[in-house]
Amino acid sequence: MIDNAVHPADDQTAEALLRADLARGDAMADSVLPILQYLLAAEDSALFSDEILARVRGVLADLARQIVEPLHLGGADSGSLVEDIEDMARLFMADPLLLSHVHAMALEWQMTERLQTRLALDPVVPPLVQAMLASAEGATHALAVTWLASQARWCQAQRRMSLPLSELPGDLLHRLILAVRSAMAARPIMGERLVLVEAAIRRSYDEGATRLGLASRLLTGLGGAFHIALSVSHAGAALFFTALAAGSGLRREAAVLATHEAQLARLALALRAAGLKAADIEKQFLAIHPEAMLPEGFERLGADVAASILASGRQGG
Repeated sequence: MIDNAVHPADDQTAEALLRADLARGDAMADSVLPILQYLLAAEDSALFSDEILARVRGVLADLARQIVEPLHLGGADSGSLVEDIEDMARLFMADPLLLSHVHAMALEWQMTERLQTRLALDPVVPPLVQAMLASAEGATHALAVTWLASQARWCQAQRRMSLPLSELPGDLLHRLILAVRSAMAARPIMGERLVLVEAAIRRSYDEGATRLGLASRLLTGLGGAFHIALSVSHAGAALFFTALAAGSGLRREAAVLATHEAQLARLALALRAAGLKAADIEKQFLAIHPEAMLPEGFERLGADVAASILASGRQGG
């Protein structure tokens, strides 16, 4: 296991240990969304921190508010605004992909704050972004400035437990709109208003200008130096997670979840699959989970083998 309190037996290989840990991590990850849905509905935080539950609940309510409030302008509908927002938030909670994304955002913010406390890492301008801001190349500098502003807005939104609809990935925004259409199908007046609201949302939406879209563009601009973003203390949590997902083939939500203490096999495999050497992976563990350590023989595990093991898990690879 990836734990400094457990030492592998001599006849156990690093690969076997990682496969076993990944299977345990899959079982834990499979239970996350059902348990989260139950706790959010029951307002019970026994298994999840109050902070994470409150943030997920707050963001879902904020997404619901953004879509419902425009439908109530004019007051022609007799339905209660507050009740509609609550009903819509519950509807969003039932969507596993949307819930997974909002949960990942909450975990990312938690990691961002921890890194700021532990490593004095600026949540908006980590060293990698500082270097890009100082670049003599105009396009790199301009993109870094745009990213900085976007990351600053995201940090402020997380503190308020909110998330603009315009910051959702395109597929999730589409799912959200379809869910709202279905919910309003029996309410003609609301349905008519929704057509206008939806059109306005789609006109103003630009996935490439979202925080995650900008992060991908920043990393693409690194070219052959892409691996430097796989240092969380250099790139910061946001760019690190984007680089980890791109380098390993994981969904970004799964890459964020991989930093949970029960998912460290997935984190180690993802970093190895992305091309990091064992010594560099140990540095990331030191920054993220200082108490954890890699299994004996991990340094002999090839990136292709790590990618194969990772792909065998149920969380994507």
